[in-house]
Amino acid sequence: MKRLIAEFLGTFALVFAGTGAIVVDHASGGVIGHAGIAIVFGLIVLAMIYTFGDVSGAHLNPAVTLGFSVAGRFPSGDVLSYVSAQLGGAFAASGLLKLLFPLDGTLGATLPSGSVSQSFILEIVLTAILMFVILSVSSGAQEKGITAGIAIGAVVALEAMFAGPICGASMNPARSLAPAIVSGNFQHIWLYPVATLLGACIAVPLCMAVRGKSN
Repeated sequence: MKRLIAEFLGTFALVFAGTGAIVVDHASGGVIGHAGIAIVFGLIVLAMIYTFGDVSGAHLNPAVTLGFSVAGRFPSGDVLSYVSAQLGGAFAASGLLKLLFPLDGTLGATLPSGSVSQSFILEIVLTAILMFVILSVSSGAQEKGITAGIAIGAVVALEAMFAGPICGASMNPARSLAPAIVSGNFQHIWLYPVATLLGACIAVPLCMAVRGKSN
């Protein structure tokens, strides 16, 4: 139960701060800016890894949980409970943002600015890179060493920085589904869960090819 509470709270913080930065940026006329939003996402991931990493592994992301499971580092029987906790935290965050900013039309939802195929491929590659890094700096289903959070947070910020304007740089089904559903933006809603889960699975054999059998 402690692990599930940690995943709920960590994912809540991720979605509240990350998508909240987008909502506040809209409300303030662009004060935060694209670079600022990317940095917020990276910093909140870093902070939550150091806060909850020793409790639940701080997955904060159904794609990461699935990736760990496919790699044999996380019990398949625990995947559903982890994903449920993550989705619960994400929806709670989006619900609170809706209450605070009822006039915002997207609540920070990820929407393709170009073609659907372009964003789909981008999300696969972005999530594969993120998962590859996570697998490389983790032991079992938890991060190892004091620099793991920095590495993972930096990748999130980096990918959000360069790909965010095109595809939203989700890399996380919970982060995309919650604001989209709460705000009523259902167009292309399938894209982000499918692409991010696929990307996480692709990263597993690639990591094994480079590093050998998973720890």
